[in-house]
Amino acid sequence: MQQSKYMKWFAVAATIGMALILLGGALVTKTDSGMGCGRNWPDCNGSLIPTHITPEILIEFSHRVVTGSVSILIFILSFWSWRKLGHVREVKFLSFLALFFLIAQALIGAAQVLWGQGDFILALHFGISLISFAAVFLLTLIIFEVDQKFNANNVHIGGVLKWNTIGVTIYSYLVVYTGALVRHTNSSLICPDWPLCRNDQMVLPGNFYEWVQMGHRLAAGLIFIWVLIITIHVIKHYKKQPVLYWSWIIALIIVCCQVIAGMGVVLTRLNIVVALLHTLFISLLFGLLCYMIMLISRSSHQAKK
Repeated sequence: MQQSKYMKWFAVAATIGMALILLGGALVTKTDSGMGCGRNWPDCNGSLIPTHITPEILIEFSHRVVTGSVSILIFILSFWSWRKLGHVREVKFLSFLALFFLIAQALIGAAQVLWGQGDFILALHFGISLISFAAVFLLTLIIFEVDQKFNANNVHIGGVLKWNTIGVTIYSYLVVYTGALVRHTNSSLICPDWPLCRNDQMVLPGNFYEWVQMGHRLAAGLIFIWVLIITIHVIKHYKKQPVLYWSWIIALIIVCCQVIAGMGVVLTRLNIVVALLHTLFISLLFGLLCYMIMLISRSSHQAKK
């Protein structure tokens, strides 16, 4: 049954809103605006609405407003999906994930403002938000009935593709964490060159910050190679299953954009637009990989019938 256009537009708004939360959080970190409102939450420097506006206050307060507004959207979308599409196998689980991890990331953000946290804990903040984004993204695809349009319920996924998809999805989360750790440890520009830390020196990283930066580059390079190998396998063996064929081609395009944006972050000395694109691309890649995990679940379910 076709879903109402209102539900579809609402789902699109919630998905875009979650993307804005991810980008807003990255912007807060990249501009060192986390303490723009001081050690105050949910108020800002003692006021519900700040009266003295600085760039840091504007960025931090705007991020809080967007997070609060989108939280309401996602709560409504989750309840609406549960009521109207609860018969679809994944909907209730995705609705729960979207709400649970959205609340979790908000609480971690509040805890950082009120008490402060270590870099390794803060790096989890983006990853937690990313799970909520992926859940909302998948709900949106279900609402738009993408599976029916691509006959996704009848996909047949072999063991090689199944385990590589699961593996690269889990690994992508590690890449996300290392990228967040780069930001939170202020290691973004510790290595002035690319692809090596210093292209004129073939040496190992010399300190913790260089290890964080080069560890992330290595992790990003490996995910590019892994996605490339999987895509070649899919092109060879899954041409007759368009949802898999095109999903992996898109995944390869996104991971290429991710690598280029990562290089651009270094070469442009942390240009904010390039840095936010870097965040956007990994978010889209993770969402797409989660969609393919859902296809694997459906394939396994169909095989048991």
